[in-house]
This record gives sequence, structure tokens and C-alpha cells, in this order.
Amino acid sequence: MLEGRALMSFVTALTCLSFLLIGYDNGLMGGLVNTKGWKHQFDTPRSTMVGLIVAIYEVGCFVGSIATSIWGERLGRIKSIGVGVVIMIIGALIQATAYSRAHLIIARIISGVGMGFINSTAPVLMAEFAPQATRGIFVCAQLSTLNFGIFLVYWIDYGFSKHKEFWAWRIPTILQCIFLIPMGILLFIIPESPRWLARHDRREESLEVLGRLYKHTMTPTEVQSLHADIVKTAALEEAIGAGSWKDLLVEDEIKSRRRLLIACSVQAFQQLGGINAIIYYSATLFKDSIGFDDNMAALMSGFLQTWFFLASFIPWFLIDRIGRRPLLLSMIFLMATVMAIQCGLIYQVQHKTSIEHAAGIAAATMLFIYQGAFTVGFQATVWVYPSEILPLRLRQRGSSLSTASNWIINFAVVMFTPPSISNIGWRTYIIFAVLNYSFLPVIYWFYPETMGKQLEDMDRLFAEQPGEFERDTPAAGKQGAIEQVEDVDV
Repeated sequence: MLEGRALMSFVTALTCLSFLLIGYDNGLMGGLVNTKGWKHQFDTPRSTMVGLIVAIYEVGCFVGSIATSIWGERLGRIKSIGVGVVIMIIGALIQATAYSRAHLIIARIISGVGMGFINSTAPVLMAEFAPQATRGIFVCAQLSTLNFGIFLVYWIDYGFSKHKEFWAWRIPTILQCIFLIPMGILLFIIPESPRWLARHDRREESLEVLGRLYKHTMTPTEVQSLHADIVKTAALEEAIGAGSWKDLLVEDEIKSRRRLLIACSVQAFQQLGGINAIIYYSATLFKDSIGFDDNMAALMSGFLQTWFFLASFIPWFLIDRIGRRPLLLSMIFLMATVMAIQCGLIYQVQHKTSIEHAAGIAAATMLFIYQGAFTVGFQATVWVYPSEILPLRLRQRGSSLSTASNWIINFAVVMFTPPSISNIGWRTYIIFAVLNYSFLPVIYWFYPETMGKQLEDMDRLFAEQPGEFERDTPAAGKQGAIEQVEDVDV
């Protein structure tokens, strides 16, 4: 059986493949909608129909996330991801064989449902396995693979963009199965999350998985201490009822509702900021907003996603050193400022002023700065923060709901970006600038720092009477099993 670093490596491989798949699917259709083969197959749809075909995937993801919030906790982390893998393979096959718009739309909804299951669960699985001191780095690894997926699919799309044949867009579509099949294999090797096992009264199995995970870094006593703290937290949450559906509407002793709202808002903010408008439609933005020809627009899109991938390595060195809040606040401020500057630059391009050419170059540069700021600040935090902040009993359900908020806002942004660019042009960027600025006071006043904290410490951070959630005091002459966890570097 897998133990220690090998076990953590396999868990990381599974979750990284999950995020690579997210990136691949995020970039897939945005790169295909301007290709000759795709336009010929679907009769050159107008911008509104393009928006629907691209954005309907998010509706499927939303449905999958809601389904996971209902059944995911019962299924467990591993089975939930497995359900998503099977559905996505079916969706990919149907999508790659589409011959009409309706066929393609249905296939994208099916694929989205599968992604909803995977995307809602993979961050939770990683958070529940990863050591507290380096949890941020493991999440950054996931995000680098997500951006690698975007980078990879854009260059694949570009490579096929010169071909008019029917297979030129079908091959990139079916290639996502290359990631899905290894994920399916890994699911038979990796054990269930020890925290999920403890939550469902399978305490011996939970202790056994923890023992395997920390075999080379903890003594058996230390492992038992960690296990005792997890079990105690689960019991206390169960005693106050945290995790039931009604707890989403009322505030309990550990502020479950507030924590759910924080998790959902951070996911919604990343989409309202405009990132997927750029990822999905970068070629369209380079062409329609900045004025590049088709080939140069596609080429610049590839360079942009390459930079997105490379920039994702920057937060590896920052997230567990300076924390989540400083990264969020500083980079969102930069993103908002970039969007404000972009308004003026795109105005010059679209009104063909005397500085049109220079403004076009500057506008292209702004897109690179924006995506770099996003991956350093927002992206590095948004997928780890909800899983960290949510109570154990609410973690799967809350993570699923926060992911659902991500996808439904994503749908709205992706759906309305093409007609917005067509109808109000440069003013579109004003909307994104204002939204990004509006996030700053909310994050400053309501988002606590989670860096370096054990997941079980979150209840103590939010509890009205934190003494109830403190680790037990050791009896005289004995070392308290639960208190000892405070000195363990997990």
C-alpha cells in the first residue's frame, strides 16, 4: 500500500489531473470558435450563439456542483470524483461526434455535469490530505497544471486552426480523455480522505490512513493525537448540528453561514472580475477589441496562455510565506487598475485615433499584466480558501455550493461577453474595473487569514465560545493526545 510521500504524490497527481482538465476544457472551445472547420460545421454562428455554445458548459458544471452538494458527502471524495470522470468521458465522446448545434450544446452540458462533480471535490480531497504548513504549495501545483491545461489546449487549437476538415476540431475535443483515463486508474489506488472517514464513524480506517500518510514524519503517538483532534472536531460539529441544510440559513456557534458566504463569494468574485472573459475569448479580444488579424489574434492568445502558465509558478514561493489576504488584496487592486487603463486604450483603438497602433500594443500588454496578477493573487487563493474555511461537516456541501456559484457566474460572464464587446465595446472593461475595486473592502473586512492553520483550527477561529473547541488539557503526569497536536508540524 502507498505510504508517506508516495501516497501524497498520488493524491497530488489525481487532483492536479483534475485541475489540468479544468484548464483544458476552459480553453478548448474559446480556441475552436474562430477556426474554419468549426465554423463550417456549425454554419458560422453569430456572437450570441457562440456565447451560448461556450457558456452552456458552465450550466452543466453548475448542475454537477449542486448534485455534489446533495449526494457528495454521502458518496465520499473518491466516489464523487469517479462519478465525474465517467460522466465526462461520455460527454467528451458525444461532443467530439457532434454534427449540429443542438448536439454540441447537449454534449457540453453533459461534460459540464461531470466537471461539476470533479471540480467540487478535488480541492476538498487535497485540503484534507495536505500538510498544513505547505497546503498552499500543493494548491499552487494544482493551479499550475490548470494553467498548463489552458496553455496546452490553446496551442493544440492553434495547430489545427489552419485545417478546414471535420476532424480539425474533433481531435482537440476528444483528447481530454487522455487525462480522464489516468484519473480513473488513480481512484482505485488512493484511499478515502481520513477526515471524511472520521466524519462517518469509520474511525479505525481514518487512523489507518493517517498512519500511512505520516508514517515517516510522525510518531504513532503524534498520529493518534491528530486523529483524536479530527474526531473531536467532528463530534462537536455534529453536536451543534453544523452541516445540515438548515445550517446554511441560520448562524450557529461556529459561524457556518458566514463561512459558507465567504467561500461562495470568493468563487463568485474571481469570475465577476473578468478572468474567463479573457481566457475563453482572448482570440476574440485580440481581434475585435485590439484589431489584430485572425492569425495574429490566435498566436497572441497562445502567447498569453503560455505566460499564464509560467506566471502560476510565482505564488509557489509566496502563498505560504506572506498569506492569502495580502496576495488577494494587492493583486485584485492591480487587476482593477489594469481594467481601468484598458478602457482608455481600447477606446483609442476602436475610435481609430492617432495613437491607435501604440494603444493596441499597450492594450495587449495589459492583458498579460492582468492574467499575471490574477494567477499570483486570486487564482492561488480561490481554490484553497473555501476548503480551508468551511467546517468539516459542511466542507463537501459548502465546497460544492461555492463551486456552483463559480460556475453560474462564469456562465453569465462568458454568455454576455461576446455581445458586450460587439455592442458597447470599450465600456465592457469599465464594468470589470468597477467590480474588481468593489471586492477590496469585502475581502479586507470579512476574510480571515488561514495560512499555517490546521483545518480543525478554523472552528476555533470562528467560534463564539472558542474554549469548547480547544484541544484537551493533558491530565497530570500524562501527555494529552489532543493538545499535543499543537506542537506537531502537520
